[in-house]
Amino acid sequence: MTTPQEELLPATRRALLHRIAVAQAEGRAPSMVAAVVRGGRTVWTGARTSVEGHAPDGNTQYRVGSITKTFTAVLVLRLRDEGVLDLGDPLEKHLPGTGAGEATIAELLAHTGGLAAESPAPWWERTPGSLRPELADVLGEQPHRHPVGRRFHYSNTGYTLLGALVEELRGAPWEDVLRREVLEPLSLHRTSGDPQAPHAGGWAVHPWADVMLPEPTEHLGRMAPAGQLWSTTGDLSRFAAFLAHGDDRVLSAESLLEMRTPAAPAEAADVAAGVTYGLGMQLQQRDGRFLVGHSGSVPGFLASLTISVEDDVAAVVLVNCTSGPAASSVAADLVGIVAEAEPRIPEPWRPLPEVDRSVLELAGQWYWGTHAFALRLVAGGGLSLEPLSGNGRQGARFRANGDGTWTGLDGYFAGESLRAVRRPDGSVDHLDLGSFVFTRQPYEEGASVPGGVDPEGWRGIS
Repeated sequence: MTTPQEELLPATRRALLHRIAVAQAEGRAPSMVAAVVRGGRTVWTGARTSVEGHAPDGNTQYRVGSITKTFTAVLVLRLRDEGVLDLGDPLEKHLPGTGAGEATIAELLAHTGGLAAESPAPWWERTPGSLRPELADVLGEQPHRHPVGRRFHYSNTGYTLLGALVEELRGAPWEDVLRREVLEPLSLHRTSGDPQAPHAGGWAVHPWADVMLPEPTEHLGRMAPAGQLWSTTGDLSRFAAFLAHGDDRVLSAESLLEMRTPAAPAEAADVAAGVTYGLGMQLQQRDGRFLVGHSGSVPGFLASLTISVEDDVAAVVLVNCTSGPAASSVAADLVGIVAEAEPRIPEPWRPLPEVDRSVLELAGQWYWGTHAFALRLVAGGGLSLEPLSGNGRQGARFRANGDGTWTGLDGYFAGESLRAVRRPDGSVDHLDLGSFVFTRQPYEEGASVPGGVDPEGWRGIS
């Protein structure tokens, strides 16, 4: 149940229903079920079906395809956070003998390991996984298609290796680890490797006639970590809230931010389209909004989980046909409908509970050469540095290190160190940011500006 403040307005609810109704009708989908999450809670659900009186609901399972990859990535990040592995480790260090061990774990997560997109024939999504019992059967004789680390190339086989890595380091089957470490803590009781009633059947809809053909449902075996899971809009709504906010029982907000950060070089067409990939998550700019999540596609099913973290709105769309509706576009539109019709209400401004006066004196205007910046104090002892005009370096946020220095979190200065350099009397001479000198006045006289300041000062042309 939602409180009156959490409920969507009637016009918003109708717009959401209209969007999935158009998608189901024009896409000729046997059924479509959707949900919208705001503030970590499901605030709307909807369904359309071709079978009168038999609409699916938030408890009906659909196969979610490659959304499975995000679950697998969470398991790998958990291993990293526990210190069991480093994302820069080559796969060979933890899973030797695959023939693809040169790629790092981060490269496999970001699809930059150079591996083939699919396993060797026969078509793995429509044949039993028992045909590929070993990793060698999945990878084939020539597992690589590109040099390692050079380009983004979506790879189902790469996530098969990540699933095998989880099994090796946990000493248990991938699905058992997933249930114990992710599904149970997040109460995703309707997410499973095999379908559990009630579940939708997968269909192929003829492209030139309004007739259908049932698709086979195969267990993917070794390929399961790339696309095996079945889930519901109810479960995926809870998973979306987790991906946006974190849950320390599973993965911290900081690690999830890392997953949502671009990690793969984009192709020229991807740059133009505003899409890239993080660590197990697809990222895109759409209509001025940064969206994260993952899509899914296996024979008989389409799926999308899409989140706008800034708007704190997510959408899930599940469809039971091989092709037709663009599930990812529908999910992005559902997010946009809510975010635009009912913009997020910001938290009230509140003053900081306390402030260090030695930090407070740093606030205000600073100059890098002749470029003007403003330094502001933010919650948690952090700082933000923002340009005062559209020219020059972009701004950045900084976290406090507890020793009088700060580390950049984003933008050009991500990872760089900021510190205040003081004179013998304790007054601030300048800020040092990755060796750049920021002074209170442009090329301030008497400050420690590299190269010195002309003693005749500023002048015009006579």
